[in-house]
Amino acid sequence: MNEQKETLLEFPCEFAVKAMGLASHPDFEALVVEIVSLHVPDLPHQASRSRASKNGKYLSVTVTFQATSKAQLDAIYYALTAHRDVVMSL
Repeated sequence: MNEQKETLLEFPCEFAVKAMGLASHPDFEALVVEIVSLHVPDLPHQASRSRASKNGKYLSVTVTFQATSKAQLDAIYYALTAHRDVVMSL
């Protein structure tokens, strides 16, 4: 099966990935950016933004980048969800 049949996305495309973790983690945003940058070599410095949950317990970090393939996105999601400090990734 070719890649176009596996996804509705057309590559390259702008894509945003979100990861959530405990707000008490001292450098959660930097951690998420570091994980994504392993798979996106030219990740711009301003590619991320973060937001605390309503009660302040969690922090969500969104990283927006130019995705080049489904394999790249799969690798990013796998790396994020495999990290012990990431509670969830969307």
